[in-house]
Amino acid sequence: MNVAVKILDPRLPGWGFPHWGSELAAGLDLFACLDAPLTLEPGAPPVLVSSGMAVRIGDPDWCAVIAPRSGLGHRGLVLGNTIGVIDADYEGACLVSAWNRNAAGSGLTLTIAPGDRLAQMLFVRIARPVFEIVQDFSGAGGRGAGGFGSTGLRPCSAPAGEAPR
Repeated sequence: MNVAVKILDPRLPGWGFPHWGSELAAGLDLFACLDAPLTLEPGAPPVLVSSGMAVRIGDPDWCAVIAPRSGLGHRGLVLGNTIGVIDADYEGACLVSAWNRNAAGSGLTLTIAPGDRLAQMLFVRIARPVFEIVQDFSGAGGRGAGGFGSTGLRPCSAPAGEAPR
């Protein structure tokens, strides 16, 4: 798969873009293209931060997903929309919705500096099923009324001689 990339911020190549954090990393690092450090106050509204680039995937079997970096998320920096989807035909700037999820008044501010690795982009295959409208499901699985924790949190008990699932 080839993806067309347009560099919108000339600093990106100097920061190492495009770059995967390791040989087996799933996500492409996205950098904060800011002119000055940005401080995110706890609980304040999210701020759009440019990644300094645009992509055109062009293949309807693929999309890109912008996801938070785990270390930053642990400190409270998450995406304002939790995850971003880049469709194959989108050609605009890739923006990251940065939000400090720490509780308002906690004093746990987060500062993003120009060039910080802010998020990651993953490329994901798309399945487009053919939908069949039905009145009832065949081979009912018994979970229609359950959901949202209906299977419980404890380990399942297994019949004698079998390991729990």
